Amino acid sequence: MSDTTSSLPRIGTHALTSRVILAPMAGVTDRPFRQLCRRLGAGLVVGEMVTSDPSLWHTRKSRLRMDHRGEPGPRAVQIAGGDAEMLAEAARRNAEMGAEIIDINMGCPAKKVCNKAAGSALLRDEALVAEILEAVVAAVEVPVTLKIRTGWCAESNNGVRVARLAEAAGIQALAVHGRHRQQRYTGQAEYDTIAEIKAAVGIPVFANGDIDSAEKAAAVLDYTGADAVMVGRGAQGNPWIFREIDHYLRHGERLAPPDDEERTAVLQGHLTALHDFYGHYMGVRIARKHVGWYLAADRRLAPEAQRRLKGTFNGLECVDAQHRFIDEYFRHLRGAASEPRGTGVASKGTRAA
Repeated sequence: MSDTTSSLPRIGTHALTSRVILAPMAGVTDRPFRQLCRRLGAGLVVGEMVTSDPSLWHTRKSRLRMDHRGEPGPRAVQIAGGDAEMLAEAARRNAEMGAEIIDINMGCPAKKVCNKAAGSALLRDEALVAEILEAVVAAVEVPVTLKIRTGWCAESNNGVRVARLAEAAGIQALAVHGRHRQQRYTGQAEYDTIAEIKAAVGIPVFANGDIDSAEKAAAVLDYTGADAVMVGRGAQGNPWIFREIDHYLRHGERLAPPDDEERTAVLQGHLTALHDFYGHYMGVRIARKHVGWYLAADRRLAPEAQRRLKGTFNGLECVDAQHRFIDEYFRHLRGAASEPRGTGVASKGTRAA
């Protein structure tokens, strides 16, 4: 069992409110999801990756990713790129716009990122890594953090060397995903490298990769000695994981799962936040993936029922129909005679005003 009395980690002057962090995920950790996860116990939330090229910031996607209005601090913004000067300028501009922590992405395995010599592709060039880290740290007064993988491939497991470079450059905290880039998200995360990194540096280290339960979080913290865990895919459809992990680490006991009344309220609130943030047309579409994750996380549903319900929800074109689906879904689980109905046929093809 992890030492539940351990002091909470700090990033510069910012103290985390728990030892579980929401990982930055493009297309997932938008403002509505960040606010929800923070409310449910995340000690820190990190925004979606933003390109370091300011010429692309005029796009709607970039503007939304940089929107942190109404969020409590510290507001953490992740930037990505392969040019030290451009990353430094992006850090300055984001700090001027209110970012209180700048995170540098050297962990993304996506081809479209790595093909631009950014994300985890940077791990192949340690001299460039050092140049980027030093430039960004020197450019801003706010703390700078770094997210990496264990290396580029199994033959280039240079996470410990990169961690030492990061500490020497003034990086305030380091998140490590326990896979190398070529694994992407396949196989199982390994935590030996994270433990080696924690032993090699004095800055806070956050363990990331396959954290999907409170017990797994505690075991990873015990094994690696990390200061906190960072949860990514484990939070998709299950934002309650943050309070469950926090409770387990503090008290050594499992927290009761949310009941259907709370689940209904959270899903309805999440839908409303998405519709408000993106507008009705895009909000309805972006809600589909989130509700799909909620359905997939509901262990009471057989796989075929999950697919059928997801298909029904994905066919809805109206804000009201999506809200009605959630109400009828939980009524059905509480014993209604039939699955959700009246949730798409009449509304399909219509738009909310």
